Amino acid sequence: MEHVEVDLLILGSGGAGLFAAHHAANQNPNLKIIVSAKGLVGKSGCTRMVQGGYNVVLHPDDSFEKHFKDTIKGGGGINNQEMAWTLVKDAPKRIRELETKMGVFFDRNEDGTVHQKPFAGQTFDRTVHKGDLTGIEIISRMRDQLYAKPNVITWDEVRAIDLLLDEEKRRVAGCLMLNMRTGEFIVVHCKAIIVGTGGAATMYKIATPSLEKSGDGMAMCYRAGAEFLDMEMMQFHPTGLLAENSRLNGGVLEEGLRGAGGYLINSLGERFMKNYDPERMERSTRDRVSRAAYMEIMAGRGTPLGGVFIDVSHLGKENVLKMFPGMVERCRDVGRDLSVEPVEISPAAHFHMGGVKVTTDCESNIDGLFVAGEDAGGVHGANRLGGNGVCDSTVFGARAGDAAVAYINNTSSILKVSDIQVLSVIEELIEPFRRDDGENPFYIRNDLKNIMWEKVGLVRNGKDLETAMSELRLLEKRINQVSVKGSRKYNLTWQEFLNVRNLVTIAKMVTASALIRTESRGSHYREDYPESNDKQWLSNIYVIKKDEGEPQYRVEETKQTRINIEEIEGYKVVASK
Repeated sequence: MEHVEVDLLILGSGGAGLFAAHHAANQNPNLKIIVSAKGLVGKSGCTRMVQGGYNVVLHPDDSFEKHFKDTIKGGGGINNQEMAWTLVKDAPKRIRELETKMGVFFDRNEDGTVHQKPFAGQTFDRTVHKGDLTGIEIISRMRDQLYAKPNVITWDEVRAIDLLLDEEKRRVAGCLMLNMRTGEFIVVHCKAIIVGTGGAATMYKIATPSLEKSGDGMAMCYRAGAEFLDMEMMQFHPTGLLAENSRLNGGVLEEGLRGAGGYLINSLGERFMKNYDPERMERSTRDRVSRAAYMEIMAGRGTPLGGVFIDVSHLGKENVLKMFPGMVERCRDVGRDLSVEPVEISPAAHFHMGGVKVTTDCESNIDGLFVAGEDAGGVHGANRLGGNGVCDSTVFGARAGDAAVAYINNTSSILKVSDIQVLSVIEELIEPFRRDDGENPFYIRNDLKNIMWEKVGLVRNGKDLETAMSELRLLEKRINQVSVKGSRKYNLTWQEFLNVRNLVTIAKMVTASALIRTESRGSHYREDYPESNDKQWLSNIYVIKKDEGEPQYRVEETKQTRINIEEIEGYKVVASK
């Protein structure tokens, strides 16, 4: 087993991980830093998949206050307001840094100013972009600039397995890693860790994230004793491309299509959003549009593939080709021409608003553990606005890098990792190789996806949630009976065992929290409690693993530190008449 010693270990190479690496390396060029990715550094993760853009206040007619209110309103009022304000306030700095230090080219107006386009749920057109493939531009430039920093080492296809704590289980001491190419374990000893591996939306049958996402960072943080919040809040993107059995199924058609005036139509040819949000129509927030589409499908007004249509053909073929070349190309891959005809779409699991409870400097309740991006909760509350995602990753990735260096500068030495702790984890992970016969993790993954989609999806109720909890406990038992054959080198069955093990851990937290919240708010909709209930539920649900391994949940009223949510109209879910 290889042992490696560094100052800072960064898990994940999306927007959060790469921005953290840049800031940490700039703060202290003498630090030894590793950036490790489950895929290829700069070629995997969800930030690279961002299409629409980045919300930021740049125009003189816009303001931090407007962006802040839009974010709180979209989040149903349970956002951590200090984190939301930090997001809004820091975003212009990060945009300038992306342009001037990373070399990112955002689209411009004729007068040379940065072009900003409309996105749903916003009172001002503040989304900056590079065509309709913004994420590739951002990540590619950040990755290239990272290679110019000699104190940063990048690891491709090395996945994190478990966080390692000191003997008193109060501080991070390292991380157990797995080289997927060789099948060998690596113990990384370090002073601090930044987790930015992304969420676990792939627990659902139709989902948008990159295929390697399996909630690894969240699951590791949970097992280590980190505190979480808002885990019931899973966002479903309203416009996931329907491609039947293709890997493209669920791929996002970007929010700008609706922002530019696209129509959502059911099988009867009706613009159904008039029945759900007549004021904003297709430019309503993601949670409302997704739920509306789902209800149309469930009411029998869906398409042949079980979705609805998005239609932008009325904008004109040339305009569509100019504004959305990436989306046109994506639809062509499944035999549809977005520029001249409606395309079938479905809501798809997209983004987890819940995550590790952190401060505005990304500090968790475990010393030396910093969490940024989708692994952290609080900033988006019950629903994230489109365009606030990559903004979140870069703003808090930068803050995590700065805070981790400050922590390391005040930390004298790397703590010792217990060999017993490491070996006990490894024994559990290689147990499937010792079974001649047993469960197939791919079948478990399929069952998990169906359970979550059917019982913990866009529309929930108490009976289904209780059934889902029982079925998830059975899946947990099946995971402990998985059998794996062959070598540990690039063993996809073994990797799937590790994936589904983490996904079920997160799925249980999502389901249990959804059962506790007896109301509807943001992305969480209970048909047995179809309205928001501020008197009881203007609150966050927290969960932490106790020493005996069982989760402990508590409810705490949301602190309204900057604005009283009741001053903002339209943040509640109201039952349909």
